[in-house]
Amino acid sequence: MTDAAKGSTYPVPARRCRVEETVRRSRFITTLSRAETAEAAGEVIASIRREFPDATHNCWAFVAGSPGDTAHIGSSDDGEPGGSAGRPMLNVLLHSGVGEVAAVVTRYFGGTKLGIGGLMRAYAGGVKSALEDLPTELRVVRAPCVVVAAYGEISALQRIFADLDVVVADETYAATVRYELAVPEHALERLERAVADATRGSATFTRS
Repeated sequence: MTDAAKGSTYPVPARRCRVEETVRRSRFITTLSRAETAEAAGEVIASIRREFPDATHNCWAFVAGSPGDTAHIGSSDDGEPGGSAGRPMLNVLLHSGVGEVAAVVTRYFGGTKLGIGGLMRAYAGGVKSALEDLPTELRVVRAPCVVVAAYGEISALQRIFADLDVVVADETYAATVRYELAVPEHALERLERAVADATRGSATFTRS
């Protein structure tokens, strides 16, 4: 199983992405942006509404967590027939493999009704098209821990930290050296073993 599959790393939007298409004279503008929390998603939605205040609809959906995680999700049809916009958009996001993402589809009505099926295809299709163009980056889920060791172990420990992508949040030098670390979740056990091996068990490893 890959790290991403285990949920310790996953793709998130690297920056805002926008696509536009016209469906039977209606203009659909799809915007994707990162949303680490439901509150951040709300800010994204509000910013799009300010940008397109004269739009007929600003329908939206978000997944504010890891890919497919339904703990922090939301959607809205914003005046379109129930179930024709927000839910199809959300379904696309949930199956996209991308986390922490908000989608807003802005519609300018062109005078021709699309029907519920047509609306579902248009809103879901806009999100699919935007996802194809969306630049992503990996989000690494990190856990805090503390390592305390003798000065003679510093070089070995720093090599281990570099090898395992460990971030040193703080370090204190007194009778011993104390490292406060942010460790990729998938590397916690490897780090604990490596520290024990490198220091022959003399260092202490504490998960915060």
